[in-house]
Amino acid sequence: MEEMIRVLLVGADTGEEDDFDRSMLELKSLAEACGKRAVGIVTQRMESVNKAFYIGTGKVAEVREYADECGAEEIIFDNTLSPSQIRNLTQELDLPIMDRTGLILDIFALRARTGEARLQVEMARLQYLLPRLVGMRTSLGRQGGTGGSMSNKGSGEKQLELDRRKIEHRISELKKELEVVERTRDTQRKKRNASRIPQVALVGYTNAGKSTILNRMLTEYGKVPDKQVLEQDMLFATLETSVRNIDPGDGRPFFLSDTVGFIHKLPHGLVKAFRSTLDEVRYAQLLVQVVDFSDEDYRHQMEVTRETLKELKIGDISQIIVYNKADKCQMDLLPRVSENSIHMAAGAGIGIRELTELIQKKLYEGQQERAFLIPYEQGGIASRLMEQAVVLEQEYREDGIYLKVHCDNQDTARYEKYLVEDM
Repeated sequence: MEEMIRVLLVGADTGEEDDFDRSMLELKSLAEACGKRAVGIVTQRMESVNKAFYIGTGKVAEVREYADECGAEEIIFDNTLSPSQIRNLTQELDLPIMDRTGLILDIFALRARTGEARLQVEMARLQYLLPRLVGMRTSLGRQGGTGGSMSNKGSGEKQLELDRRKIEHRISELKKELEVVERTRDTQRKKRNASRIPQVALVGYTNAGKSTILNRMLTEYGKVPDKQVLEQDMLFATLETSVRNIDPGDGRPFFLSDTVGFIHKLPHGLVKAFRSTLDEVRYAQLLVQVVDFSDEDYRHQMEVTRETLKELKIGDISQIIVYNKADKCQMDLLPRVSENSIHMAAGAGIGIRELTELIQKKLYEGQQERAFLIPYEQGGIASRLMEQAVVLEQEYREDGIYLKVHCDNQDTARYEKYLVEDM
């Protein structure tokens, strides 16, 4: 088994965080998810971060000594560092420096499995790297001119410009590749929209159990194993948005999408890079926010989800709250269902049917199952009805087009003359 990299975690508590200790614990979990082992934590309480070193100059010396004592091979800071801070800290500490954003980007790179996810992660990493090239190039500190002339660039600066041009060129290529992928995703989405089957999106904090819910629904309603998505107890196990047709067999199917999880201080570049993937959320008629109810910080995680959805401009879509993993809280009599929420335990298979019914109730509220027989000469009416309702059955008969649909009261009244008994 490969030995984990020993890292020292560093944070500055400026009082802006609701719970600084929680943020540091989450940083430890992120490090572990990236194959690193935290061998120590150094924190500093300060009114504002140091522009040059993020932490105070005295604390830098303390970090250097502690890193030597615990044998740290790398130092990770619990916030995004500026290019100059990375450069200064690297020179002072003589160890590789990483910030929270870089760490999350590395985790995404490890987890990316599909071509689309790899392109999105590479784009985000390069956009993050571009302004930090100076800080990451130690050779620049040793660059020299010729004859003392200020007009001549040293080898380090020349290499920096080459690197920058290569990165900018690659970013341009990635944008074009992602545009092609996005067009394909748009085509798939339009096909789903044409089916008139409503769309539901699972959202929430990473590792709350979204993929588990999707897989249990697929199993419950007889879907074959190759439709299952990756399901693991780890941060960011799923980066790809997977869309599956959930059909309980009662004429009220829906598409369910599993999306990338959110986290505190999720890098803006990642949100931007994964925007096309997260568009599945934007086009949903209903959001199912999955919450790890067993986590004592679940309320904070719900707030992070709310803020991320707001950043994506999709915070006004109707929601159901799923308080998952309730069995770990010694909560009995599960599932517990209310009008807009459910306490359940997806991992134990508890509450899957009840959640399905809650989703269907929200999606099909005010709709009824109706049958129409529309004469062939009124083909335009049949087309409009198929666009406006969810078609359950369609049959071409001698006397017209038979349609069994889920439709609202307005459609029922509008096409009342074509209503027939269910046949």
